Order: sequence, then structure tokens, then C-alpha cells
Amino acid sequence: MTQRTIKVNAMTRVEGEGGLYLKLRGNVVEEIRLEIYEPPRFFEAFLRGRPLEEVPDITARICGICPVAYQMSSIHALESALGMTISPEIRKLRRLLYCGEWIESHALHVYLLNAPDFLGYDSGLDMAAEYPDEVNRGLRMKKHGNQILEALGGRAIHPINVAVGGFYRCPRRDELQRLIPDLQWCLDAAIETTRWVATFDFPNFQSDYQLVSLSHDDEYPMNEGRIATSLGESIAVSDFENEFEERQVAHSTALHSLRKKTGAAYFLGPLARVGLNTDRLSPTAKRLADEVGITWPCYNPFQSIVARSLELVHAFEEALAILREYQPARPAKINYEIQSGEGCAATEAPRGLLYHRYHFDDDGKIAEAKIVPPTSQNQPQIESDLRRWVTQILTDDDAATARKCENLVRCYDPCISCSTHFLKLKVDRV
Repeated sequence: MTQRTIKVNAMTRVEGEGGLYLKLRGNVVEEIRLEIYEPPRFFEAFLRGRPLEEVPDITARICGICPVAYQMSSIHALESALGMTISPEIRKLRRLLYCGEWIESHALHVYLLNAPDFLGYDSGLDMAAEYPDEVNRGLRMKKHGNQILEALGGRAIHPINVAVGGFYRCPRRDELQRLIPDLQWCLDAAIETTRWVATFDFPNFQSDYQLVSLSHDDEYPMNEGRIATSLGESIAVSDFENEFEERQVAHSTALHSLRKKTGAAYFLGPLARVGLNTDRLSPTAKRLADEVGITWPCYNPFQSIVARSLELVHAFEEALAILREYQPARPAKINYEIQSGEGCAATEAPRGLLYHRYHFDDDGKIAEAKIVPPTSQNQPQIESDLRRWVTQILTDDDAATARKCENLVRCYDPCISCSTHFLKLKVDRV
């Protein structure tokens, strides 16, 4: 009987800080814990007592990679509480903003965070030495995603131009039209990206996941819809807290979300979205989804990189369609009267469904805020996957075992910067 310890002091290419504990008896996994130990950031508490107008700017600070999702989820929840209806023009601009966020986040993950795993490199910089054209292609797509955010949000990180009721200012037509030539190049680059990643060597690893994402009758889900599952359920967002439940676990400062009635883990993100909404993809993305040889819904987490690339194609195609028809919204922001209320909303962050609920008083001051990010919802599923994955990749080389565990975690694109910064892996063999 031997006991071994493996440590990965810094899991690169993942936002956040955490650890993985594996206890093995022989080749049998006795215990596995994805440990997140960074102190809570108290955003829900920060919001209490603040005017509802300040909520979008505060929630944008939760994440530097997907601030739009946090802003838009809060805005939709507050507008629901106020009984507001925005104009179709403002709604289109919000989807354009979402396209920009998906593009910059997905391009970064595909090329610099996830592709090096499949090609055997330790980092995107190492990969760039032999794949300069591919890495430059990814960086250029990310750059133009950021430009959409700058044009609409005022800046690429933590946008400042979005407001309850619309935007503080709508861009002039010429400000957005100038983006079109670069985005047309990017659409072709995203198509090439999808075909490229579909050729990667994917491990034979799949499970009967419970996929969960928003779904909409008329469009690919970004900023609204009902909650669909691979069990065939269609759940109103207002029932989210009746169907999904956050639980505290001893080994993590982040809450874990599970199905409330069954205690089952579930799977969010691009693989779930594409699988449950294949027919709502843009025409080019839909053709590629049929072309790449994957049966949708797909239940292999390693093929998330293909789903993520398909969403890049969709985001560029939808962004171009909005830009070509764009006329500034008049007015840019719908007025409203302050009154007490409670409302909730869910949107699709790049990494999956994001839920917000707010209760505010007669003065519009926040009395209660609840925010359920996608990564905490995926954590129980990541742990479940690691338990099964370790039994397939366990070798005498602890470093190789650790690296393959990291590869699986990165497929989820966990944005754990909200709660952690890197992963330490410790394995005790008894």
C-alpha cells in the first residue's frame, strides 16, 4: 500500500483559484473534492441599500470576462419588477452587446485556454510558436468582439453605457457600420475555427448529462426565454428557485447548485445550449453543426470546444445582421417610475445560465439580491466528471494524471475568478 501526493500549484488557463483533492485506494477513487477556498466577495450584500440604477454598474464588476451577462441579468430582473417593456430597437442592441461578449470570451477560450490541451502544449504562447496563424486568428476575433463592447458599452471591460430601460446613449449609425468589414472577416475565421477544432482527437468520455439552458421559440437563447432541460422540461424562469437549489459544502466557499427535487447535478454552457437549441442557430452555424459529424445533443464534455466555436459563428452572423439594419433607438432609454417590487431574470453568460433576483422598496433601494452564477452551478457536475475521468486516466505518473484532470476542468471554461484563482491538485494514494 502506497501513499502519494500530487500538487499543481497553479492551474494555468483557468480564471480563479481552487484545489482538487483525490483520495485513492489502489485505483479506486474514495473521495474527490473540487475545493474553492477564496473568501466570499459579498456582492449580494454590497447591493443592499443601493439605488436600483446602480445595480448594473455594480454587478458588472463581478466578472471582467462576462460583465454583460451580469449587467443584463440584473437589468432584466429589475425591469420585470418595474413592469417595463423595452422597444424592439433596444432589445436588438442588447443582443448585439451579448454577441460581443460571447465572441471575446469564446475566442479567448478556444485558442488560448482549451486548444493547447488538445495539441499538447502547456500554454497558448507555446502553441503560438508552431500555430502562429491560428493563434493570431483567435486574437483578432477576440479584438473585434471587444470592439463591439466598446462601441455599445463605452469600454470593453465593465461597460458603463447600459442602464435600466436601455442605454444612456445609442451609437451613431456610422460608429457601428465601420465594424462590418472586420466582422465579415471574423465570420469566415469562425467557420474555419469550427472545422479546425472538429478535427481534434476527443477522448471517448461521455455521460447521460442533464443539460440545462434557456430556450426561446424564435431565436438562439441569450437574454431571455424559458429554462429547457434534456429531460424535456420547460421551466419558467420565475420557478428557478423551486427547481434548482444552492447548497453549502464543507470543502468550498462557493455554493453548489443541484436539482432541488432530485439532488442531481446538471450541465450548463455551450454544449448544453447547442444541444437544446440546434434548430435556433444561425443558418451558417446550423449547417456547420450538421457538417462536423457530431450528434446533437452531444454528451462528451471534451467536444464543448466545437459547440463554443459554433456559437462564435452564430454570434458573428447575428451581429452582422443587426449591424446591417441598425438605426439608433429613439428614445435610447425608456423612462420608469420608482415603486417597490420584486423580479427575476435569467440570461446566458458564455459559460451558461445566470440567474438574478431582486427585491427593492418604495424608494427603489435594494432590499434583497440573489445571484446564481453558471460556474457554481456546474461545479457538482465537474466533480462528478472528475470522479469518473480519473478512473480512465490514472497512471503512475502523477503529473500526467493531474494534467488530464486539468484538461477536463478547462473544457467547462470555469470562470472561477469570482471565487478562486488557480487549482491545486492533491492526490493521496492509500
